[in-house]
Amino acid sequence: METDDETVARAAASGDRSSFAALIGRHYDRIHGLCYRLTGHRAEAQDLCQDICAALPAKLMAWRCESRFTTWLYRVVVNAAHDRRRRQAVRHKAAQGWGDWELARQDDIAVQAEALDWLTQTMQRLSPELRDTVALVLGEELTQAQAGEVLGVSEGTVAWRMSEVKKRLRAMAAEDAK
Repeated sequence: METDDETVARAAASGDRSSFAALIGRHYDRIHGLCYRLTGHRAEAQDLCQDICAALPAKLMAWRCESRFTTWLYRVVVNAAHDRRRRQAVRHKAAQGWGDWELARQDDIAVQAEALDWLTQTMQRLSPELRDTVALVLGEELTQAQAGEVLGVSEGTVAWRMSEVKKRLRAMAAEDAK
């Protein structure tokens, strides 16, 4: 006479490996079939079934023998399927958000690249003295005093040149906008 599931499950819960193997042998097809019906995809059902079987020893320790083993096992499978669906929904939502964020980031990069291209082309229209001053102050992040030393002019001259650059860039931007 075959031992009932509840007895085998109690033995498996106490660490008996052969009892656990017997439980899996008896119920694997049932677990897999329910996983397939809950997921609708064979590969996903196999993954879910494996996850359930791997977690079953720990879950068995929490089984209180208040219902038939198969009833409890069905509940474990259904809960695992619900958990998987929730995780997938969260991942999907996060992936959509990531996609939106990435598209916005790419748009920002394109806008910045366009602005940099405009600035680079516009800088070519400035006199060499103004271009050199901007390259040192903005490009190399030198102070106006440091830029003056490099260029051999006073700090006041560098300040005037930067002011002149701003005026000319505004005028060129207004002209290009027309």
